[in-house]
Amino acid sequence: MIQEIEIEKPPEVNFILGQSHFIKTVEDVYEAMVNVPNARFGVAFCEASAKCFIRYDGNDEEMIKLAVTNAEKLSCGHSFIIFMKGCYPINVLNAIKNVPEVCSIFCATANPVKVLVYETQNGDGVGRGIVGVVDGFKSKGVETEDDKKERREFLRNIGYKR
Repeated sequence: MIQEIEIEKPPEVNFILGQSHFIKTVEDVYEAMVNVPNARFGVAFCEASAKCFIRYDGNDEEMIKLAVTNAEKLSCGHSFIIFMKGCYPINVLNAIKNVPEVCSIFCATANPVKVLVYETQNGDGVGRGIVGVVDGFKSKGVETEDDKKERREFLRNIGYKR
């Protein structure tokens, strides 16, 4: 059966949700995140075998708590979630993708997100996995020339274009 699990966070907080494959994910993601100046973050990783713990780390207690709380709700093997402030996913996404254990990224956003989770019975107990995500809202139309101008100005105002 597929469940919708809502990511709980303040509206202004960004996060990255992904799939990984090894216990050292937490340490390697920490090392990728700590290289971003001013980044405050927390990361949690759901082990898929052995102790099946939620492993966690970070440099900000609020972000660590968000990561652990949401990882507990998801409880999907080999998933990881990073919450951040003082930076945006665009500042760290390539570094996270280059972590050797990272298999894929489901989303990187500040939008409201619902994670679609499938739970199954296997020979050793219950397994859970992420099937996909619903990131934000459905499209409301096609941008106009004024909307294009507004988009371009916005990117320059926040420093992502000259």
